[in-house]
Amino acid sequence: MLKICYLCGKGPLVGKNVTRKGLAKKKGGTGSKIARATKREFLPNIQKMRILINNRPKKVFICAQCIKKGEYQKV
Repeated sequence: MLKICYLCGKGPLVGKNVTRKGLAKKKGGTGSKIARATKREFLPNIQKMRILINNRPKKVFICAQCIKKGEYQKV
């Protein structure tokens, strides 16, 4: 499945999963420390839709924000 929006070009972003250990200072501990940080990918909410492109129906992937905006003509 494609991970890029046809209309706005929104795609996946790279980030990290941060795991912390220790008791927080406000709970009486010495503070939480970072135990490990593994790489991960943040994917946009992509949906498959049939829309009109050059007066012809075509199946494309569109993100949820573009669907809310209504920047397309649905078949």
